Amino acid sequence: MSIILTKEEAKKIIDKVLAFSKADEMSVSLGGSRTGNIRYARNSVSTSGESLDLSLAVTAVFGKRSGTATINEFDDKSLEKTVRRAEEIAKLAPENPEYVPMLGPQTYLETSTFSESTAKIDPDYRAKAAFESIDPCSKKGLTAAGYLEDSSGFNAMGNSKGLFAYNKSTSIDFSITVRTADGLGSGYAIRDFNDASKLSTKSATEIAMQKALASSSAKALEPGKYTVILEPAASIDLLQNMMRSMDARNADEGRSFLSKKGGGIRLGEKLFDERVNIFSDPSNPEIPKAGFSGDGRPQEKIYWIENGVVKNLTYSRFWAEKKGVKATPPPSGFIMAGGTESLADLIKGTEKGILVTRFWYIRAVDPQTLLYTGLTRDGTFYIEKGQIKYPIKNFRFNESPVIMLNNLEAMGVPMRIGGSLIPPLKIRDFTFSSLSNAV
Repeated sequence: MSIILTKEEAKKIIDKVLAFSKADEMSVSLGGSRTGNIRYARNSVSTSGESLDLSLAVTAVFGKRSGTATINEFDDKSLEKTVRRAEEIAKLAPENPEYVPMLGPQTYLETSTFSESTAKIDPDYRAKAAFESIDPCSKKGLTAAGYLEDSSGFNAMGNSKGLFAYNKSTSIDFSITVRTADGLGSGYAIRDFNDASKLSTKSATEIAMQKALASSSAKALEPGKYTVILEPAASIDLLQNMMRSMDARNADEGRSFLSKKGGGIRLGEKLFDERVNIFSDPSNPEIPKAGFSGDGRPQEKIYWIENGVVKNLTYSRFWAEKKGVKATPPPSGFIMAGGTESLADLIKGTEKGILVTRFWYIRAVDPQTLLYTGLTRDGTFYIEKGQIKYPIKNFRFNESPVIMLNNLEAMGVPMRIGGSLIPPLKIRDFTFSSLSNAV
């Protein structure tokens, strides 16, 4: 059996499983993937490989009791055995007071998440991609450590109420860290695409090389509040954390930055700079996503923040039913609208500031204000009169993306990072609380 099943092949298996059901309700999830990778460190490949996976999960429901069983064998006897096992588990399970009956048939957006160029990747491609990253570093006496992973696969789901969903997708992810020979300079770049033809490991590595060479003689600046230019690799983590915190139930129950003191939620309030517009769109050609969420709800284009105003929150089906509103699923990726300036333009327009390549080791401090702490890494630079003057030692930061998006000065052209589209951001009064000696 092929690992990547067609829509028809997947539906045939799911229908067969559902036909074995004796439960009140049953859902079936089926997925397969071929994933390859290559990893290198100290300018030498350390591991590479390819894995194949095809598996099926069955969830049986009796009343408000549910049980799930999984299998990776697909003969009729094995499939029926898995259905019976799920039913046994369901009968033993406690009732779920928040159980919501399964969805019926849905209509989904057609999205283009599959690329033939990525599906065709083989070990030769991975070796060449690694070579084009390692070779320029080796020639300049720099040390490269990188990881490339490519995947092609499908996901399908169906249930006894008539729902069926199918999506075929590909992805390629690449990250590179370059260090100087003395270990004092470090640069970083990260790229991800659905279409492998858009990836150049060489050009990404060249950026990391430039940063490594430029950051090797870092000076210490006093901690404090600074104007910063955050590259997308820096702001993505803070923005993702904010987007994951837009759950209506947490807001209703007083556990969120969207909770009002004394009760109520801040839906419809202007909480950010009016230039902040964040939305999700599964059909966006730069970050295409499946047209359905994990529980079968359709994914649609939706504005979360429009002109600084909170427009929508995510709802579980249980909480939406309780509140009498539409059950909006969380987005699988998001788009922050930006400006027309390049990163270089943002630097040129900065009298005094700090350029941040990326953050790491981010931890939550206060969920009700979305205060986070973490460290800069792999290239932090002081800007003066529109030019990068010199590298600086890394900082620990204490900042909230909510405050950050109120202190917005300018935005550049969005780029794909981590499955989302994020512009470089120029932020005033960003809080650096202490120095870090780490590179």
